[in-house]
Amino acid sequence: MEELAKEAGITVRTVRFYRERGLIPPPRREGRIAWYDGHHLARLRTIAALLERGHTLNGIADLATAFDSGRDVGEVLGLGEPTEETPVRLSPEELADYFEGDVTAENLAAALDLGYLATDGEEIVHISRRLLEVSSALVREGVPLSVVLDAGRRVRTHAEALAELFVEVLRAHTPEGESERLRPLAKSVVDAELSMALDRRLRDTSPPRSAAAGPSPAVAPAVAPAPAPDELRS
Repeated sequence: MEELAKEAGITVRTVRFYRERGLIPPPRREGRIAWYDGHHLARLRTIAALLERGHTLNGIADLATAFDSGRDVGEVLGLGEPTEETPVRLSPEELADYFEGDVTAENLAAALDLGYLATDGEEIVHISRRLLEVSSALVREGVPLSVVLDAGRRVRTHAEALAELFVEVLRAHTPEGESERLRPLAKSVVDAELSMALDRRLRDTSPPRSAAAGPSPAVAPAVAPAPAPDELRS
């Protein structure tokens, strides 16, 4: 513990306090000797970085609990399964930077449950760079991360149904083994339909045009024709 504290630049008392609060995992014991390793040092440096960013110890403890109970990367990504998405490896403090002020224990647990996040040692793996960047952009635009995650859960339900539909169609009408080759066509159909659906929805929900200010202009009376010369003489 003394060596760990020295490497982390903190006191032994602080290490013991973090251990009692569950912020770092227990050491490996051999008799009366407690062995700490690089994972413990990485966790202490993460705690220091999160404290510098304004997180409280209670919040960090909650994050650590959710982090330690999350599924590992092999379980989430699968082994040998094809994917077009690029996973992203992050430290906990880098994840906090993506969603500054909105990385709560509840949101982290929801992301782990969705499979957006997985754990790999002391690292966090986000399953998709595209989803990570889009989610971060929505949060920067003012959409709460909890709402983004809830929307993601609802979108997944519809996406699973669409995927099942296209797989059934492709397997029923194409040679065996050709479904994977034709998946870009299915994605193009969904992308085009979603684009048109957004057009319709945005058009339907757009605010009505405001009426022109002031009363409608009065219609000018018709000008009577000039009298004939004979009428003037009479």
